[in-house]
Amino acid sequence: MILIVDNYDSFTFNLVQALEASRATVTVLRNDAIDRAGVEALADDRDADLRGIVISPGPGDPDDAGVSMDAIRVAAEREIPLLGVCLGMQSMAAAYGSRIVRAPTLVHGEASEVSHDGAGLLSGMPPSFMAARYHSLCIDPDTLSAEFRVTAISEVDRVIMGIRHVALPMEGVQFHPESVLTPQGPHLLANFLRLAGEGNASLLDDATGSFATAGLADAGR
Repeated sequence: MILIVDNYDSFTFNLVQALEASRATVTVLRNDAIDRAGVEALADDRDADLRGIVISPGPGDPDDAGVSMDAIRVAAEREIPLLGVCLGMQSMAAAYGSRIVRAPTLVHGEASEVSHDGAGLLSGMPPSFMAARYHSLCIDPDTLSAEFRVTAISEVDRVIMGIRHVALPMEGVQFHPESVLTPQGPHLLANFLRLAGEGNASLLDDATGSFATAGLADAGR
């Protein structure tokens, strides 16, 4: 089962659709519908079979993201694969002491070229690709914990677009892999499912670049 912590964002349901298209079992809980103890209980429940956690996009900053940072800490302690998207990535960085600051460029509903290291969840992709961005905040690179490596960056304004924990199965992206504006998004999600051992990742690999025709286009926002 994949747990999605929903930070009250319409894009959450695109993530749900994409993961369920791979036949993954997905449970969605709002960020104020569960606390740290609840996440720990899910992680310890063999019947729940929690294999991965996704921290969704959402408004505000990590302090507004409810249980998100606690869920990240539980994932780290239990070594549960975790993917943070947009606010989710910012919450990952904040949980390890990074500052979240105003981005040099406010970007909402635009695609930017992203270059990356081709490893982890970004493996098997072209050296750069276009990706959807909806954010006004970003990680302060000078405060990023040494426990994270920068994995992706925007070409136009040099903002951190991806981070990966150096030892744990935890990655985050600032862009939206669930958006139709991110053609490589399905492949990134497939890589996460492979990491988590949930669903049939090849079904998302086959959908690369075709969210719209697969019925996975952006929800209203």
